[in-house]
Amino acid sequence: MASDAILFQIASIVALIGMGLGWRGVMTRYSGFYDLPTAWSMMFWGILIGGLYGALSDYFMLIPYLTNSMENSSISNLVVICLILAIGVHMMLRRERVRRTGSQPTSGWTLGLAVGGMISMFLILRMLQIYPVGIELVFSIIAVALFSPRAHALVFCYHGYGMLMDKRWKAVIKTLVWLVVLINGLYYAVITPIAWIFVIPPLLLAEKQSTEWVWAAVPSPARRRLRRIWADKSRAKVKEEE
Repeated sequence: MASDAILFQIASIVALIGMGLGWRGVMTRYSGFYDLPTAWSMMFWGILIGGLYGALSDYFMLIPYLTNSMENSSISNLVVICLILAIGVHMMLRRERVRRTGSQPTSGWTLGLAVGGMISMFLILRMLQIYPVGIELVFSIIAVALFSPRAHALVFCYHGYGMLMDKRWKAVIKTLVWLVVLINGLYYAVITPIAWIFVIPPLLLAEKQSTEWVWAAVPSPARRRLRRIWADKSRAKVKEEE
């Protein structure tokens, strides 16, 4: 078996790829029309917060899951850790720099990508250490790398959207509930790969709503310019087809 250092490098690279793919789609669609510097700043903070969250969840939640030793104390640890993260996300999205530009949804997205990426790194490392190499392991690693960053990004983006709608503490409660469901579903799917069939569809449904959340972070003047750009691209595409 490869050394832990090599396994850590593999887990880190795969997690970074998952974070990069999570940026594509929603964020690239509105590129240049939201507060990009703040979004990148949130990526940095997300790595720090995600490292702490990943370490705590690895010790108090993931290891009990993998060793089939989940007890009441582990469940209470799950709730407490997720509550701390939900409040931490809320505090980050309440920063003056974020509120001034109304970029809570986009900042939440990048923050979630980084946190989810760190979670996937810890999880992939444990999987490489415990499970034998095979098709099932490769599939689970790919699923974790793609799912965790994007799922956390959706949760935190929705949190930011709730803050824009003046539903601040409701957003914290909803984020807490979604984090508990998310981490449980993620760990259960790793142990029972067939569970991905039930874990992935909610992600796809939330993905459709995410454009509305990110759109709320685009300033009104920028929205008009963006609509004109999309209209010009649409007309140019029609002319090319003709």
